[in-house]
Amino acid sequence: MMGDVAEELDVAQLAGRARELVARVTGAGAGRAVLGITGAPGAGKTTLVERLLVELADTPPARVPGDWVAHVPMDGFHLSDAQLDRLGLRDRKGAPETFDAAGYAALLERVRSETAGTVYAPGFERTLEQPIAAALAVPPSARLVVTEGNYLLVDDPEWLRVRAAMDEVWYCDLSDRVRLERLVARHVEFGKSPDHAAAWVAAVDEGNARLVAQTRARADLVVTLSDSR
Repeated sequence: MMGDVAEELDVAQLAGRARELVARVTGAGAGRAVLGITGAPGAGKTTLVERLLVELADTPPARVPGDWVAHVPMDGFHLSDAQLDRLGLRDRKGAPETFDAAGYAALLERVRSETAGTVYAPGFERTLEQPIAAALAVPPSARLVVTEGNYLLVDDPEWLRVRAAMDEVWYCDLSDRVRLERLVARHVEFGKSPDHAAAWVAAVDEGNARLVAQTRARADLVVTLSDSR
């Protein structure tokens, strides 16, 4: 059954919900809470996460010293181009099978339970479109880890393990018209020609978007984003 629906983006209220999640999870004895943000390509996941992280950093819980929120996106688990070439998947880059889902699940499982030391995670360099090893760090002080990605709710054994490692998942909803405009613009920003960007979106991204849209009903919260930036 689908969870709650937030018709308007209110970052303060969403931050409040995230803090309640931390209190519930850590109060039950877990080391950290893990919050997932999902949605179709171009739906605004990163924008939502950036705003949420700022709001949360400005309002830490009482008696929590240091950096209490960490960010570990799914993008760091892209397979490298060398591996995509080996597997014959270069023209599918960004599809579910072009990620190390098992590695991603294992990392989320670690950050949930390992609080004695720093847990390092890969990042993703947008200009190079390549993963970067150990680019991100989850410090011992973190009590909430926010992760984002397209496939957090996909009904597939490897991705179900990812879902099991998160305490709550929110789905970003945005009109297809605006989402497609932003997606094409993003590809252009990172080096594709307008024609190549539009063709890539039509051939690759929209197939992935249809798959992700089927997962909407599995979210704990659907956040309906505004068409304006």
